[in-house]
Formats: sequence, C-alpha cells, structure tokens
Amino acid sequence: MEALYQNLFNLQWQQIVMWAIGGLLIFLAIKKEMEPTLLLPMGFGAILVNLPMSGAVDQFIDGILQSEGPLSTLYNAGIANELFPLILFIGIGAMIDFGPILSNPKLMIFGAAAQFGIFFTMCLASIFFPINDAASIGIIGAADGPTAIVVAQKLNSQYLGAIMVAAYSYMALVPIIQPPVIRALTTKKERLIRMPYKPAAVSKTTRILFPIVITIIAGLVAPSSVALVGFLMFGNLIRECGVLDSLSETAQKVLANLVTIFLGLTIASQMQAENFLKPETLLILGLGLFAFVFDTAGGVLFAKFLNLFMKEKINPMIGAAGISAFPMSGRIVHKMGLKEDPENFLLMQSIGVNVSGQIASVIAGGLILNFFL
Repeated sequence: MEALYQNLFNLQWQQIVMWAIGGLLIFLAIKKEMEPTLLLPMGFGAILVNLPMSGAVDQFIDGILQSEGPLSTLYNAGIANELFPLILFIGIGAMIDFGPILSNPKLMIFGAAAQFGIFFTMCLASIFFPINDAASIGIIGAADGPTAIVVAQKLNSQYLGAIMVAAYSYMALVPIIQPPVIRALTTKKERLIRMPYKPAAVSKTTRILFPIVITIIAGLVAPSSVALVGFLMFGNLIRECGVLDSLSETAQKVLANLVTIFLGLTIASQMQAENFLKPETLLILGLGLFAFVFDTAGGVLFAKFLNLFMKEKINPMIGAAGISAFPMSGRIVHKMGLKEDPENFLLMQSIGVNVSGQIASVIAGGLILNFFL
C-alpha cells in the first residue's frame, strides 16, 4: 500500500499549476471552440507530462535515461527534425484557394505589410535574449505555428517549448485579440467602406503555375524558406492539378487532422513544469502578444496609408487579415464588416489577404533563417 501512494510524494506545486494551464486550454477548446483540434491535445498533453514520474516522457535519474516516453519519441521523430510542421503544410496548402489573390494581385501587399510586428518584436526581444532566441520569438507574430517551430528549431532556441505554445495559443485567440485592435485603429466610417468583389477569370494553367513559380522565387530570395514554401505549395499543387482529387481531400482532412493531433501532443512534451514555469516564459508570451498585435496593426495602418492616395477606398480592416492565421483572421474581418453593415461582404477580399499573409509569413521566416543561420 505504501508503494502505491509513494509517487504522491513526488508531486510538486508547479505540476499542479501546469494541470490548471492544461485545464484552461481544454476549456478554451471545448467551451469556447477555439482551435479544438490543437488546444485539446495540447491541454491534455500538458496534464499528461506533468504527472510525477510520467511515463509519457523520458525519465532521467542523475542524468541517466531510465525509461523512454512516447511523447519524447514523437518529439524527436517529428519536431526535432521539423517533419510534423512540414507535413502539416501540405495539408494547409491543399486547403488554400489562391483564386482571390490571383484575380486581385494587389491584395498580396497587405500580407507583406502585416509582417511588420515580426521584425519590430525581434529588435525588442534582442534587449532581453540572445539574437537567435529573439528572432525565434519575433516569428510568433506571424500566427503561423509550423513556421515558428521550424525557425526556433533551426536557430537552436532554448525556449522552443514556450515559443511553440505561444504561437499556437495566439492562433487560437485570434477572435479575442484582433477585433479590439482593429476597432482601436479604425473609425466607424472606415469600417463601413464597401469593397465590391470583381473577380477576374483565373485559368487552370495560372493556378498550376502559381505554386511552382512562388517556390522558385522564394528559393532564390530566401533559400532557407524552400522547405516551408515548397511543402505549402506542393499541397496547393495537389489541389489545383485536377488529377489528384482523392489525394487532395486526404491531405486537407485526414492528413492535416492526424498531424495536428500528433503536433498538439508533442508540443505538450515541452510543457513540463521545470522547463515551462520560468520568468522568461512569461516574457516570451508577452513579446509574442506584442508581435501579434503589431502585425495586426501594421496591416490596418498600411491600408489606411494607401487610402490617402486612392480614389477607390480600401476597408482598412482587411489589412488585419494579413497575418497567417488562415482562415480564422479572414473570417473575423468578414464578420466585423457584417456587424457594421449587414450588406458589406468582405469575405473574398479578407481571405485573399489572409492567403497572401500565409505566403509572406513563410518567406519572413526564411529571411530570418538566412540572416541568423
């Protein structure tokens, strides 16, 4: 009987705090329906790895490995070599329709403008952290979990766990974070601006060539982004080629969902109390939020700037969709437009900007790797 309860004496208060954090993620996933496919495995995994002497992760005694845990094995197999994020990018690419930006290419500039927070936060974070860690923290602002993982992993950031959790948490919190920022930076008159959608015909050849051309251009400009951009564009090529419909559907649903489950659980393996509950973690979470807010603000303010010179005004809210949280950010902007004017449909424009933000965030990650690798 004594042996049965012996492990209770190994329980530490920090682990109980992590149970609470895991419970909060589960609550947000189920009650608030915030990215449940990701937050639910992350939340449950956080509890799983913070049980005393948990068999889910590797256990060491005096620096000697005593037992291997399946989550640690998954981490080494899928995160340490960037495999899971890259495979997930195939599924994301298969979900994306580049039609809106191909029919209105000027929307792509908003995706670039919304990456401002990444570089601004990187400069700010460099005051507190070594430059490799600062660059990894800055990329949180893209709201692109796979890119954040790949950049932090390649730059050997010692805060990979906190960066992963921050990146994916802020992706899920888009509906909470973005609307107040957008409202603070726009007037009601600006939010009421209508943007009639005038789609131009996009040929199948153009749709097929686009992912190939983007991959080549990204490879020439930012060679370190080739894997990220390439897997994303390969997924889109599967979608657009027209001869792999079943494979495209598998990538969008089965593959993306399966990898997301593994990714969520594997991220949780880095949420062990002794590594996670540090002052640096809180600072990283704060800087990540700062980056996210400034990325949103950068897109909105850039649209307002363009309106100074344009006869046909742009609804500045669509600039906020330039972050990489696809398709959540685009939908949020659309819903905000409908709330101001039930007949103001911004979905296609905001999704077009959102898609461009997906590409821009990956290229931004590649540029950071080029600078600091």
